[in-house]
Amino acid sequence: MRPAEDIIKRPYITEKSNAEIANGKYTFIVDAKATKTEIRQAVEKLFQVKVLKVNTVNYKGKRKRLGVHEGFRPDWKKAIVKIDTEPKPVTYLTEGGKTATTTKKYKTSIEEFGAAQ
Repeated sequence: MRPAEDIIKRPYITEKSNAEIANGKYTFIVDAKATKTEIRQAVEKLFQVKVLKVNTVNYKGKRKRLGVHEGFRPDWKKAIVKIDTEPKPVTYLTEGGKTATTTKKYKTSIEEFGAAQ
């Protein structure tokens, strides 16, 4: 498995992605060869959050010209990651039939993203 830092390149900050932060959706530019499972594991490892869903979009690089010279911008992939913002406490039975609950063990937002909620 590749390191998480190689999979998640940077956050993708736009007006729309900032509005989606309130719903627990964060947008990242990721490695073009990364799978949804790798993206999920990388986000959970880097930011200590619980990922519920990962959506990805592949973009083709645009054709650009500079005078008579022509080239292409690189292809890239965008990942929209939905995290669990309202974790429910887990209740289970222990030995002796007693009920025990656990609290959350992960964060409910990504403060490093750079946008205030």
